[in-house]
Amino acid sequence: MAQRTRLADADCAIAQALDVVGDWWTLLIVRDAARGLHRFEEFQSELGVSRKVLAERLKLLVDADVLTREPYQERPVRHAYRLTARGRALLPVLVALQDWGDTWVLGEGETMATTDEASREAERVHGLRGTRIPELRLPDRFGEHRDPVADTAFTVLYCFPGAYARAESYPPGWAGIPGARGCTLESCTYRDRLAEFAAAGATVHGVSTQRPDEQREFAEHEGLRFPLLSDAGLELTAALRLPTFRAAGVSRLKRLTLVVDRSRTVREVFYPVPDVEAGVSAALAAVRAAG
Repeated sequence: MAQRTRLADADCAIAQALDVVGDWWTLLIVRDAARGLHRFEEFQSELGVSRKVLAERLKLLVDADVLTREPYQERPVRHAYRLTARGRALLPVLVALQDWGDTWVLGEGETMATTDEASREAERVHGLRGTRIPELRLPDRFGEHRDPVADTAFTVLYCFPGAYARAESYPPGWAGIPGARGCTLESCTYRDRLAEFAAAGATVHGVSTQRPDEQREFAEHEGLRFPLLSDAGLELTAALRLPTFRAAGVSRLKRLTLVVDRSRTVREVFYPVPDVEAGVSAALAAVRAAG
């Protein structure tokens, strides 16, 4: 593809970035690479794009060092495409676009940490049933990188906007954001019922976009005995197209819960979660029913 920026835009980072990813198909390829698609046929099947257009866009992204091209078969030669560090740095851009779309295109422009049950956003999240979580690692509160899916029959991934050990750490106006309150109660309810989840063959993981040190302080303050994982890099968020909202300049996960089996398949989805204690009970009931 020919470069489209004008000479006057040579110093404009926005214009220069759009030369690489300012095309409908290129950003969708990055989106799907983040979701765990790697092969030419997978991209074509998902996007419905012609082979010629797809080949052009893949070459553009490889040349721009957004994707790397790795052979996985010799006869005939076939390649896998994976995000580079430069490509993963685009994940916040994708998440910001999705947040804007959920809020201003599909929504009414209100900042929310939840959604209506009948919303298009909820429909997208419920569409995760039957899909697989791609291989990735997230840092826990000690900085060790963990698979968000445990080696037990089931993993309950509860995603929450943010929880802090000190009240003054919450962003300004937090209590006024619909759905934001209740993270401490949710985490403590999982803590108090952890033995019931273990008896049902499930591991509990909490996920937020907070830094590991913030999660560690909160976990120690509340005596949590299960991992909290940091998706500050938005890898899981982008991979699953999880809904977010912005508060204090940070993309934060909306409250939702996934029940995932050992094969990494999402078995159940709870979104929205208007009552956190009832949500924990519903996740436990889903694990027991699936077992």
